[in-house]
Amino acid sequence: MTTTASQEAFLQAFHAEYPAVTAEAFGRGRAPDGRSSYEILCDRVAGGRRVLDLGCGDGLLLELLAREDGRQLAGVDLSAHSLALARRRSALRGARLEEGRAQELPFADDSFDACVSHLALMLMGEIEQVAAEVARVLSPRGVLVCAVGGGAVGGEAYDRFVRLLRHTVEEMPAAQRIPALGDRRTRSREGFDEVLGPAGFAPVDWETVPIDLSGPVEQVWACVSGLYDLGPLDGAAVERLREAFFAGVEDITTPQGLVPCAFRIHVVTARLR
Repeated sequence: MTTTASQEAFLQAFHAEYPAVTAEAFGRGRAPDGRSSYEILCDRVAGGRRVLDLGCGDGLLLELLAREDGRQLAGVDLSAHSLALARRRSALRGARLEEGRAQELPFADDSFDACVSHLALMLMGEIEQVAAEVARVLSPRGVLVCAVGGGAVGGEAYDRFVRLLRHTVEEMPAAQRIPALGDRRTRSREGFDEVLGPAGFAPVDWETVPIDLSGPVEQVWACVSGLYDLGPLDGAAVERLREAFFAGVEDITTPQGLVPCAFRIHVVTARLR
């Protein structure tokens, strides 16, 4: 099995079990201005009439995009299970929702004014082919806007969870760990330019935004435990991690019972030349 095929097989299996995990984990998070990471992407494509969501999952971002009347919306995702949830959203009855790969988009040339992707592009292999396909289906001067993970904010619960998780994963046999996902170039501005430039995009606009996920410890655990790395862990290992996390955030829990938790996203905007 090729690297990309093994990545995609893992993602399909994970989302078969957790079809709405990304929206459940990050949908309630808020930037300092009060917007969710999903709403930030919506605002970046305001006025776009034909919008594609790349890696649309359970359809939360598309539902928000549907608030602007008259839009033609489409979404593509590897997971049939996630798409089944998207199809249940009444706002998406007119949307075209396709099971498929970003490397082989099932849409005609010049089909969209804008393409959005929330924490999905960074998971994709064969990233040059993804860029070429996005450029193909966008109209001239079309725009790509995506959110990619930017890591933990030091000292808060997300950071502490990542360190605990890393220790747990290091103790696992290598054969049981998840495959390396995505292309490292999607973690930096320079990398994005390297990938998108040859496909016809101008240099990217890059903005780093902290997203606040603070709340009661059970709520914060529900957010952080949605990471893909937990996929191979058995129930006992997850419970040990949960207990270690609860103990590990006691000292930062406020008297009101809130656990400070934040992570960063990078909002990447690129327009076709």
